[in-house]
Amino acid sequence: MPAQREPVRATPPRVVRRDFPEVIELGGPGIEMPWGDDWQTEEVIALLEPMVQPARQERINRVLDARLSSVTILLDAPHDPHNGAAILRSADAFGVQCVHVVPREESFQASPNIAKGTERWVDVIRHTKPESAAEGLKAEGYQLVATHPEGRLRPADLRDLPKFALIMGNEHDGIRPEIEKHVDQTVQIPMVGFVESLNVSVSAAILLHAGTLNRPGDLPDSLKRRLYARGLYRSINRGKEVLEGARAR
Repeated sequence: MPAQREPVRATPPRVVRRDFPEVIELGGPGIEMPWGDDWQTEEVIALLEPMVQPARQERINRVLDARLSSVTILLDAPHDPHNGAAILRSADAFGVQCVHVVPREESFQASPNIAKGTERWVDVIRHTKPESAAEGLKAEGYQLVATHPEGRLRPADLRDLPKFALIMGNEHDGIRPEIEKHVDQTVQIPMVGFVESLNVSVSAAILLHAGTLNRPGDLPDSLKRRLYARGLYRSINRGKEVLEGARAR
């Protein structure tokens, strides 16, 4: 009689909590360079480029050529570090360079195990007030698009918007009124099952994919060079030491 096999048991997904030691806090007032104001972009490139393999240089430039400034996300106080990391991962996958965040009592946190390194390539821009975040994006020409079960737009319609910011609400409380009153459009994800909503990170991925499909990269050349310099810096083990040594000479 053949030996009986043990039943295969699926590994349950690991819950990621805010107090886990590997969870990191992200967000600054803008797109920041790790060398501060002490260096010019072209100086950094001239020093670090010879230390990076040509294939890596080409990969960084290819990614930056596809990056978008015409699409961004505004997260209204996300709580779950798993969701925050998954949204960063989707932003990187679909070419979105900046994710804007308005925390409440809690900072914006993400799990690197979920983000898979994308927290090093996507910029998280932190805002202190919800209304100023919304007004600032509108002043830059973005249409604010919020998810809604009865939204007027469908995901594919996002491709027709020249410049939009996708507004994603808190997992429990949704979008605050201070942001909601500035919303220009609403979008729904059509569903045919019994469920009425999706996880915030899943919704973000679906809408980003639809809104960025076939949209050409549009970062300004000056920003691409700054991000290229930062990519070189993060591609070598001792970027900080190299710059410090060059400055000391």
